[in-house]
Amino acid sequence: MLCLFAYCNDANSSLNVGYLTCGDFKMSYILSMETLEILTKKHENILLVDKPKGITSYDVIRKLKKKYGKLKLGHAQKLKLGHAGTLDPLATGLLIVGVGKGTKRMAEFLKLPKTYEVEILLGVRTDTGDLEGKCLQVESVNIDDVDGERVRKVLEEMVGKIELSVPVYSAIKQKGVPLYKRARRGEHVMPPKKKMEIRRILLREIRREEDKTILDVVMDVGSGTYVRSIAEEVGKCLGVPATVKELRRTKVGDFDVKGAKRLTNI
Repeated sequence: MLCLFAYCNDANSSLNVGYLTCGDFKMSYILSMETLEILTKKHENILLVDKPKGITSYDVIRKLKKKYGKLKLGHAQKLKLGHAGTLDPLATGLLIVGVGKGTKRMAEFLKLPKTYEVEILLGVRTDTGDLEGKCLQVESVNIDDVDGERVRKVLEEMVGKIELSVPVYSAIKQKGVPLYKRARRGEHVMPPKKKMEIRRILLREIRREEDKTILDVVMDVGSGTYVRSIAEEVGKCLGVPATVKELRRTKVGDFDVKGAKRLTNI
């Protein structure tokens, strides 16, 4: 069956209308000129998005589908979209989105190493491992009592493959059910341990925000590594509770957030 694809540029519109014809089967969809440029010139069927704080990774997909993904096929359908590597609602940064055939490549991107910029809050422990959760423990941690050399030594000793407990609020399944679902039901959850890989982890700054002490850290990690687990482990090694305050993903393999578009600009 012959399949043809062509663009029709409407001189009176900032939109491009594409038609995909396979025999008697015809579909049309609308994408903005800017989105088409991103998809066709820079990355083949891949869209790099700088996810904002406060929404889920699937919210990004939902917004893109709502704006660009309606097909005219007798009834409304949605353009096939998917993402590689979930970012928590609290997190910002690079989210790789597959468009059409690009969705088939998402599995390979999941295997790539990732770079994160992390703010670790000392003196607080939550049930989620970040500030979205319920506070379980609070201690006063004076910045003057936090020795930079000791922190660097702790971080250096964590480089490599390390076995850590996964966050209770995660998609890891136990008895066939995601942990977060069991936790939300109020069940007692014993999170399993998992091997995680820390390729590089560096302390950039120790600073004070009001009465809180923050570790500003950058890390390169392997696939399947939970930054929230690392943050809590750093706290344990320092003898204080700890949780993720801010998290930003800046790289996935060779893809850099510098080349990503803000969701509002797509």
